[in-house]
Amino acid sequence: MHILLTDHLTCPRCGPEFGLILLAERMENRRVFEGWLGCANCREKYPIAGGFADLRAGRVEAPAGEGGSSPEEGDREEAFRLAALLGVTEGPGFVLVVGEAARLAPGIAGMVEGIEVVAVDPSLAGWPEVPGVSRLATGAQLPFFSGTMRAVALTGERAEGLLEEGARVVSRLGRLVVQGAGAGVAERLARVGLEPLVAEGETVVAVRR
Repeated sequence: MHILLTDHLTCPRCGPEFGLILLAERMENRRVFEGWLGCANCREKYPIAGGFADLRAGRVEAPAGEGGSSPEEGDREEAFRLAALLGVTEGPGFVLVVGEAARLAPGIAGMVEGIEVVAVDPSLAGWPEVPGVSRLATGAQLPFFSGTMRAVALTGERAEGLLEEGARVVSRLGRLVVQGAGAGVAERLARVGLEPLVAEGETVVAVRR
Protein backbone atom coordinates (compact mmCIF):
# COMPACT_ATOMS: atom_id res chain seq x y z
CA MET A 1 0.00 0.00 0.00
CA HIS A 2 1.32 3.41 -0.96
CA ILE A 3 1.93 5.68 2.03
CA LEU A 4 0.01 8.58 0.44
CA LEU A 5 -3.17 6.52 0.20
CA THR A 6 -3.35 6.35 3.99
CA ASP A 7 -4.09 10.10 4.04
CA HIS A 8 -7.35 9.42 2.18
CA LEU A 9 -8.67 6.47 4.21
CA THR A 10 -11.62 6.80 6.58
CA CYS A 11 -13.08 4.64 9.33
CA PRO A 12 -15.59 2.03 8.09
CA ARG A 13 -17.44 2.24 11.44
CA CYS A 14 -17.54 6.02 11.95
CA GLY A 15 -18.01 7.13 8.35
CA PRO A 16 -16.28 9.37 5.81
CA GLU A 17 -15.81 12.28 8.25
CA PHE A 18 -13.32 10.33 10.37
CA GLY A 19 -9.85 9.66 8.96
CA LEU A 20 -7.56 6.82 9.96
CA ILE A 21 -4.10 7.09 11.51
CA LEU A 22 -1.30 4.88 10.21
CA LEU A 23 0.81 2.91 12.68
CA ALA A 24 3.47 1.48 10.39
CA GLU A 25 5.62 -1.46 11.47
CA ARG A 26 7.44 -2.04 8.15
CA MET A 27 7.83 0.27 5.17
CA GLU A 28 9.93 0.12 2.01
CA ASN A 29 10.10 2.63 -0.84
CA ARG A 30 7.11 4.61 0.48
CA ARG A 31 4.98 1.46 0.64
CA VAL A 32 3.50 0.06 3.86
CA PHE A 33 3.96 -3.69 4.23
CA GLU A 34 3.01 -4.25 7.86
CA GLY A 35 1.10 -2.17 10.38
CA TRP A 36 -2.28 -0.93 11.50
CA LEU A 37 -4.77 1.79 10.61
CA GLY A 38 -6.48 3.21 13.69
CA CYS A 39 -9.50 5.42 14.28
CA ALA A 40 -9.10 8.08 16.95
CA ASN A 41 -12.88 8.27 17.34
CA CYS A 42 -13.96 4.66 17.94
CA ARG A 43 -10.48 3.17 18.66
CA GLU A 44 -11.02 0.42 16.10
CA LYS A 45 -7.90 -0.92 14.39
CA TYR A 46 -7.55 -2.36 10.88
CA PRO A 47 -4.57 -4.54 9.92
CA ILE A 48 -2.10 -4.22 7.07
CA ALA A 49 -0.29 -7.49 6.33
CA GLY A 50 1.93 -8.11 3.33
CA GLY A 51 0.86 -4.72 1.97
CA PHE A 52 -2.83 -5.72 2.04
CA ALA A 53 -5.18 -3.64 4.22
CA ASP A 54 -8.35 -5.25 5.58
CA LEU A 55 -10.86 -2.46 6.22
CA ARG A 56 -13.82 -4.66 7.00
CA ALA A 57 -15.28 -3.76 10.37
CA GLY A 58 -14.85 -6.45 13.00
CA ARG A 59 -11.81 -8.09 11.41
CA VAL A 60 -8.77 -8.37 13.67
CA GLU A 61 -6.24 -9.73 11.22
CA ALA A 62 -5.73 -9.66 7.48
CA PRO A 63 -6.58 -12.88 5.66
CA ALA A 64 -3.69 -15.00 4.47
CA GLY A 65 -5.37 -15.17 1.07
CA GLU A 66 -9.01 -15.78 0.21
CA GLY A 67 -8.54 -17.56 -3.08
CA GLY A 68 -5.85 -15.10 -4.16
CA SER A 69 -2.87 -15.82 -6.38
CA SER A 70 0.13 -13.96 -7.70
CA PRO A 71 -0.68 -11.39 -10.38
CA GLU A 72 -0.07 -12.41 -13.96
CA GLU A 73 -0.06 -10.49 -17.23
CA GLY A 74 -3.70 -11.52 -17.61
CA ASP A 75 -5.83 -10.07 -20.38
CA ARG A 76 -3.96 -6.96 -21.49
CA GLU A 77 -6.76 -6.06 -23.89
CA GLU A 78 -9.31 -6.17 -21.05
CA ALA A 79 -7.08 -3.96 -18.89
CA PHE A 80 -6.61 -1.52 -21.78
CA ARG A 81 -10.37 -1.36 -22.37
CA LEU A 82 -11.10 -0.61 -18.70
CA ALA A 83 -8.32 2.00 -18.57
CA ALA A 84 -9.86 3.69 -21.62
CA LEU A 85 -13.30 3.75 -19.98
CA LEU A 86 -11.82 5.27 -16.82
CA GLY A 87 -10.37 8.07 -18.96
CA VAL A 88 -7.25 8.77 -16.87
CA THR A 89 -4.22 9.14 -19.15
CA GLU A 90 -1.55 10.34 -16.73
CA GLY A 91 -0.77 10.73 -13.04
CA PRO A 92 -0.51 11.60 -10.31
CA GLY A 93 -3.58 10.43 -8.47
CA PHE A 94 -5.60 7.42 -7.39
CA VAL A 95 -7.90 5.25 -9.48
CA LEU A 96 -10.26 2.87 -7.68
CA VAL A 97 -11.19 -0.56 -9.08
CA VAL A 98 -13.63 -2.64 -7.03
CA GLY A 99 -14.61 -6.28 -7.56
CA GLU A 100 -13.70 -8.80 -10.22
CA ALA A 101 -11.75 -6.33 -12.37
CA ALA A 102 -9.39 -5.57 -9.46
CA ARG A 103 -7.17 -8.33 -10.90
CA LEU A 104 -6.48 -5.96 -13.82
CA ALA A 105 -4.88 -3.39 -11.52
CA PRO A 106 -1.21 -4.24 -12.36
CA GLY A 107 -1.97 -3.95 -16.07
CA ILE A 108 -3.72 -0.58 -15.67
CA ALA A 109 -0.94 0.75 -13.43
CA GLY A 110 1.61 -0.25 -16.06
CA MET A 111 -0.25 1.67 -18.78
CA VAL A 112 -0.79 4.98 -16.96
CA GLU A 113 2.39 6.58 -15.63
CA GLY A 114 2.18 8.03 -12.13
CA ILE A 115 -1.19 6.46 -11.24
CA GLU A 116 -1.76 4.36 -8.13
CA VAL A 117 -4.54 1.84 -8.69
CA VAL A 118 -6.50 1.08 -5.53
CA ALA A 119 -7.68 -2.50 -6.03
CA VAL A 120 -10.49 -3.64 -3.73
CA ASP A 121 -11.21 -7.36 -3.48
CA PRO A 122 -10.45 -9.88 -0.71
CA SER A 123 -8.95 -12.31 -3.25
CA LEU A 124 -5.96 -9.98 -3.61
CA ALA A 125 -4.73 -10.72 -0.07
CA GLY A 126 -2.41 -13.44 -1.33
CA TRP A 127 -0.71 -11.28 -3.96
CA PRO A 128 2.78 -9.87 -3.43
CA GLU A 129 3.17 -6.11 -3.28
CA VAL A 130 3.27 -4.60 -6.78
CA PRO A 131 4.42 -1.02 -7.52
CA GLY A 132 1.47 1.13 -8.55
CA VAL A 133 -1.14 -1.07 -6.86
CA SER A 134 -2.61 -0.68 -3.35
CA ARG A 135 -4.70 -3.69 -2.25
CA LEU A 136 -7.65 -3.53 0.16
CA ALA A 137 -10.75 -5.34 1.36
CA THR A 138 -13.77 -3.22 2.29
CA GLY A 139 -17.28 -3.68 3.60
CA ALA A 140 -20.54 -2.05 2.57
CA GLN A 141 -18.98 1.43 2.46
CA LEU A 142 -15.94 2.68 0.57
CA PRO A 143 -13.53 3.94 3.28
CA PHE A 144 -12.28 7.04 1.49
CA PHE A 145 -12.85 10.76 1.87
CA SER A 146 -15.32 12.17 -0.65
CA GLY A 147 -13.94 13.23 -4.02
CA THR A 148 -10.52 11.60 -3.59
CA MET A 149 -10.50 9.24 -6.60
CA ARG A 150 -9.76 10.47 -10.10
CA ALA A 151 -11.86 7.62 -11.49
CA VAL A 152 -13.79 4.64 -10.12
CA ALA A 153 -14.71 1.25 -11.62
CA LEU A 154 -17.33 -0.91 -9.90
CA THR A 155 -17.44 -4.46 -11.25
CA GLY A 156 -18.98 -7.81 -10.42
CA GLU A 157 -21.59 -8.65 -7.80
CA ARG A 158 -20.97 -5.61 -5.59
CA ALA A 159 -21.25 -3.02 -8.35
CA GLU A 160 -24.87 -1.91 -7.97
CA GLY A 161 -24.75 -1.95 -4.18
CA LEU A 162 -21.89 0.56 -4.20
CA LEU A 163 -23.23 3.02 -6.80
CA GLU A 164 -23.86 5.89 -4.40
CA GLU A 165 -20.57 5.26 -2.60
CA GLY A 166 -18.69 5.23 -5.90
CA ALA A 167 -20.35 8.51 -6.87
CA ARG A 168 -19.34 10.02 -3.53
CA VAL A 169 -15.63 9.23 -3.76
CA VAL A 170 -15.07 10.18 -7.42
CA SER A 171 -13.61 13.64 -7.96
CA ARG A 172 -15.01 16.46 -10.09
CA LEU A 173 -14.70 15.60 -13.80
CA GLY A 174 -13.85 12.04 -12.82
CA ARG A 175 -15.57 9.05 -14.36
CA LEU A 176 -17.51 6.26 -12.68
CA VAL A 177 -17.57 3.00 -14.67
CA VAL A 178 -20.10 0.31 -13.75
CA GLN A 179 -19.69 -3.14 -15.30
CA GLY A 180 -22.47 -5.64 -14.76
CA ALA A 181 -25.05 -2.87 -14.47
CA GLY A 182 -28.75 -3.68 -14.44
CA ALA A 183 -31.75 -1.59 -15.36
CA GLY A 184 -31.99 1.85 -13.81
CA VAL A 185 -28.28 2.32 -13.04
CA ALA A 186 -27.90 5.39 -15.26
CA GLU A 187 -30.93 6.99 -13.61
CA ARG A 188 -29.57 6.28 -10.11
CA LEU A 189 -26.26 7.91 -11.02
CA ALA A 190 -28.03 10.95 -12.44
CA ARG A 191 -29.89 11.36 -9.13
CA VAL A 192 -26.58 11.62 -7.23
CA GLY A 193 -25.12 14.24 -9.56
CA LEU A 194 -23.36 12.24 -12.28
CA GLU A 195 -23.97 12.71 -15.98
CA PRO A 196 -24.25 9.44 -17.96
CA LEU A 197 -21.89 9.30 -20.95
CA VAL A 198 -22.29 5.70 -22.12
CA ALA A 199 -24.95 3.07 -21.44
CA GLU A 200 -24.19 0.02 -23.55
CA GLY A 201 -25.28 -3.44 -22.51
CA GLU A 202 -24.17 -4.01 -18.91
CA THR A 203 -21.64 -1.14 -18.97
CA VAL A 204 -22.48 2.38 -17.82
CA VAL A 205 -20.00 5.27 -17.74
CA ALA A 206 -20.88 8.56 -16.03
CA VAL A 207 -18.94 11.71 -15.16
CA ARG A 208 -19.15 14.11 -12.23
CA ARG A 209 -19.51 17.66 -13.54
